[in-house]
Amino acid sequence: MTKVSVVGPDDGEAIQLGPTRMRILEDGTTTGHRLGIGEITLAPHTEGPPQHRHAQHDEGFYVVSGTVHFTVGETTHVAPAGTLAMIPPGAPHTFANHGDEPAVMLNTFTPDLYVQYFRDLRDMIAGGQELTPEATVQVMSRYATVPAADYA
Repeated sequence: MTKVSVVGPDDGEAIQLGPTRMRILEDGTTTGHRLGIGEITLAPHTEGPPQHRHAQHDEGFYVVSGTVHFTVGETTHVAPAGTLAMIPPGAPHTFANHGDEPAVMLNTFTPDLYVQYFRDLRDMIAGGQELTPEATVQVMSRYATVPAADYA
């Protein structure tokens, strides 16, 4: 029997990372680990992670509400609601919400490898470690992800 997952608006696994909230909607369990999906809510005036590149997964961001600034290398793209940004392996990227309202994005990981990164950050914070850029980079390194500003 095929397993179907239906995640309601108040369901999913919510992870609070400082001013950013990740709600894991699909951790790969239903998709045979081919796809992970999360919903990211960025508080107003919030920077994302240090610019980085993934070696083993594609990442997608669909802006549901608000405006997100995606930086790829030295280029910044202003992405209002309705914008999709697809980040292939090797592309340096980060994001930020420079606006006065929260920004919400649907975030995909193909394969689902990177979902565990958010759980690891949650556990790190619960263990008393501060969410710093250095600590974030250390956790990223577990998932074939490195800080970067140039294309691989």
